[in-house]
Order: sequence, then structure tokens, then C-alpha cells
Amino acid sequence: MRHHSVADLMTPSAVSVQRGTSFKEIARLLKEFDISAVPVLDEAGRPVGVVSEADLLHRPLAGSGTNTAADLMTSPAVTARREWSVVRAARVMRKAQVKRLPVVDAADRLVGVLSRGDLLQLFLRRDRAIQEEILEDVLTRTLGLRPSSLTVEVADGLVTLSGTVSRRSLVPVVLRLCQSVDGVVDVIDRLDFEQDDVSFGSRTVTEEKFRRRT
Repeated sequence: MRHHSVADLMTPSAVSVQRGTSFKEIARLLKEFDISAVPVLDEAGRPVGVVSEADLLHRPLAGSGTNTAADLMTSPAVTARREWSVVRAARVMRKAQVKRLPVVDAADRLVGVLSRGDLLQLFLRRDRAIQEEILEDVLTRTLGLRPSSLTVEVADGLVTLSGTVSRRSLVPVVLRLCQSVDGVVDVIDRLDFEQDDVSFGSRTVTEEKFRRRT
């Protein structure tokens, strides 16, 4: 299984400012490009902070001297790497409570920006593409199951799984992997099993082996 990377979804032509960029220029850029924040770069092109709409609106009263990006920015900048999976980037975005992440290369130079809107593109994947990934990557390659024993239906990102697996302990594993596929909104479980191997403890041998592998 391969999640989309940050590089797949980011906007490469990122709008940015320097430490000395004025309040009015930042406000103009936000309006002109219809964005909610801009990264602030140092002389080497590395993000040192971010100025958002909230930073502009919550600046101190006039006369305080807070008129440049260096004065207004939230620092340090929370960044992402282009090779990260979008799942990792989404977790960082959620934890930091930010709407956009500057994306940097190995030298920490800005190469793009990833926004919440970019992440939403995942949920525009075709149902057929999601179905094929579940059948080929999740069920066949990762779990070694026979696709003919299961039915995978996808409608607007909603996955319905039906059929029979050999052991009950496989059911939560199948569900978890299907839920992690890019573009899946939710998974409906209609799976049955031939053998109940869950009664031997809170964590089954099958689940424990899979947890160590992943």
C-alpha cells in the first residue's frame, strides 16, 4: 500500500514573504491569492514563521511598531517534508491546529505549501480506483486473501465489505487497512468468519503478528 505523498498534493508555487514585508503588503497578498496565511522566509529561503489572517487581525493597537512580518508572524513555522505521506501531514496539521503547512526540502528551503483544501482532493478519487486498491493491494498483496471470497463495493468513497474470512481476528485488520486507503470516507462491515479465534485473549495471535509487521 502506498499513500499519496505531500509532494503529490502540495501547491509548488508557494506565495511567501520576507521578514521585512509590511502589514499592508501581506494583507494584499492574502486577498490577491485568496489564501489564509503566508510563510515568512529568511535570506536562505527557509521558513522561520507564518503570518495568518488571525495574526493580522489580532495585532496590537497602532503605535506598537508591529508592522512587519517579523513582528506579526507565529514562530517557529510548523513545516512538512515533501516525502511525507499525506496521513502524517494531516496529523501534524491537526495537532498544530493550522490550516496550511509550508513544505521544505532536505535543506529546509521552501518548495511548496500544503493546505486543508489540498488534502480534500484525496476524497475526490474515483470509486473504481479505491475499489482496485482495496482488492489488489489490501486484500491480495498485504493480507494474502482471495479476492473472490470478499465483495468490495464503493459508492462516493463509502466502502461496503461483505463475504467470509477464515478467522474472526482478521476482520478488524481488514477494516483498519481499508479505512486507511486514500479517499475512503467510511467502511461498512458486513464480513463473516469461519473460525472464532478471538476468545483466547484480548489480543489474538493474528493481530499481534500483524501489529509487529506494520
